[in-house]
Amino acid sequence: MRIGLFGGSFDPPHVGHHLAAVDAYEALQLDRLDFIPAAHQPLKPNGHAASAAARVALLRAMVGDDARFSVNAIEIDRGGLSFTVDTAASYHASDKGHSLFLLLGTDAATRLAGWKEPARLLRLVQLVVLTRGAEPFAPVGFGRDALVLATRRVDVSSTEVRRRVSEGRSLRGFVLDAVAEQIRATALYR
Repeated sequence: MRIGLFGGSFDPPHVGHHLAAVDAYEALQLDRLDFIPAAHQPLKPNGHAASAAARVALLRAMVGDDARFSVNAIEIDRGGLSFTVDTAASYHASDKGHSLFLLLGTDAATRLAGWKEPARLLRLVQLVVLTRGAEPFAPVGFGRDALVLATRRVDVSSTEVRRRVSEGRSLRGFVLDAVAEQIRATALYR
């Protein structure tokens, strides 16, 4: 089985996350792609705008009944700082014989050397660097060759989505309708 691991804050998940996941699922011929919301990311010390439970609910709203995707709250359930190597090791232990594909954006991939146990991480997963359109990325310094996958260029960020909500502006085109409804129903980011 080929499993994609797509981690992040997802505060909130937006169309850029969704389209990158669709592109990766299809290009890598994955059997499943798991969205993995972080509990506390060491590289984002200011924390999250929404609670862990709210971010999981937003991801579940985005995934809906799409059988290609699932939400795994492994890092939230584990608590504490979210280290990708620990998550990959858990997957590796429970999904023996499966191929794991870790999806990272170029910004995260360029900082990989500063992560916890990067060499061990790269033994557990195949690194896939998601670039936006023709954005250049040179996969150097990795233990295994990174796959570079060009995804559609979508200029939207979670910060922008939160700002639009706080300003009372429409989210149409920025998040999936189910995510917008969840944000509205729970008064997140106001």
